Amino acid sequence: MIKPSLLTRCFALVVVFWLGVLGSAHAFSDQSVLKGFNRTVFGSEFAGFGLQANYVRRFERTVRFYIHHTSRKNRRPAVRRFIRSLRSSIRGLRTQIVTNPRSANFHVYIVDRSQYGKTIRDQIYRSRSAPVRGRCMVRARFTRGGITRSDAVIVSDEGESLFRRCLVEEILQGLGPLNEHSSLTASVFNDASTHTSFTRFDRLILNMLYDKRVRSGDSPRKVQPLLPALLKTAKRRVR
Repeated sequence: MIKPSLLTRCFALVVVFWLGVLGSAHAFSDQSVLKGFNRTVFGSEFAGFGLQANYVRRFERTVRFYIHHTSRKNRRPAVRRFIRSLRSSIRGLRTQIVTNPRSANFHVYIVDRSQYGKTIRDQIYRSRSAPVRGRCMVRARFTRGGITRSDAVIVSDEGESLFRRCLVEEILQGLGPLNEHSSLTASVFNDASTHTSFTRFDRLILNMLYDKRVRSGDSPRKVQPLLPALLKTAKRRVR
């Protein structure tokens, strides 16, 4: 039989351990956010998904989403909810869900895995020889004046976790943070992480990116002096 005092100590240790585990995803330094901004905003994960460019890419006009839905399971409500949440989550970002694909500048394809490769080749690249990478993907077209169009392909039929992660990661990347890095443990911009929601870490990065003091085409050298002030403002907005 375990003595009460020992049992109490053991319970306390277990609580401390799990609090540490649960809090680890939310505990990060200001410096890690600044590094995260630089590692995601400058450059891109695949040159083919948006040519490598060492300057800021973001939408300068209203992001007009159109949802192409061919999956057997109805994901439209979840996709609409997430898109609509972006306006309140990211200060400075203007969004709209449109009913005419011709008026959209961000196309979201919700597909089953069997449709994934065909959608990428036929709808995104319009080439039979286009590479099919990843479990989901996003492609952004941009100039120094900003992102002109993004296309995200999200797989619906391989479980809730993959669907939610792809929905968050690909749409957020299509807004500008096109790169990923293995050091970003608190972010969805890391293929090794298991996050399936819009984390506070990523909300800080997106709010910094869409701050009015930042513009498309800005170089890393121009943005670096602004980063501490951008983060300070973002932390007031993101709780």
